[in-house]
Amino acid sequence: KPVFVMLERFAINSAIKVNLVSQGFTEYFSTRYPQQQFSYFTNGIDDEFLSVLIPESVPRTDGVVEVLYAGNLGEGQGLHAIIPDLAKKMQGRVRFKIIGDGGRKDAFQAALISVGVDNVELLSPMKRAQLIEAYQAADVLFLHLNDYDAFRKVLPSKLFEYGAMGRPIWAGVSGYAAEFMRRELDNSAVFHPCNPAEAERVFRQLRLQNEPRDRFAAKFARINIANEMATDVVDTIG
Repeated sequence: KPVFVMLERFAINSAIKVNLVSQGFTEYFSTRYPQQQFSYFTNGIDDEFLSVLIPESVPRTDGVVEVLYAGNLGEGQGLHAIIPDLAKKMQGRVRFKIIGDGGRKDAFQAALISVGVDNVELLSPMKRAQLIEAYQAADVLFLHLNDYDAFRKVLPSKLFEYGAMGRPIWAGVSGYAAEFMRRELDNSAVFHPCNPAEAERVFRQLRLQNEPRDRFAAKFARINIANEMATDVVDTIG
């Protein structure tokens, strides 16, 4: 740890200005480096997601809501700690489609078997074009971070592509990510990580319809953020 502290101190103090990708990091850096200047340019939405058409919602004939998660299946995401019990609670109402791979995939599959659910489909990672089609076919997009203090400061990049798709977003996050979603993402429901009972309860808050988030898309388009950051860099060194 002392080595990393020294490296961090050298890097931060050597910079004219430091950009933080999440305002959740503000307290840590501002208290340790009160003389430093900070900017806040987040991750953003890639053009491929901005150009996606958002169709009208069509209710499913069987009345079962399809919930999609796409991403890593690791300890950080903690899907093994939420999806099995949540799927069990919502059998007959929700069908989960999980796209991804990762270090906790085996634990995830074992947990699904142990609770005996049949409403979770696990698929391998896919190319971006196929992934966008999967987003378009889903009714709700799901996100989860494990219940660790470190994740109270981060802002998952997945939120930006989810937000551009116009689908309801159901997320188990805390700290700054939860604040960001409540402020910036319409038609989203947030629950405390690893809490299936609360997840089931807040699910009822979602409007099961597609709603374009034009303001969000314009504000967080990657090209716009890059241009603003470039201007800020030029102004800082000028």
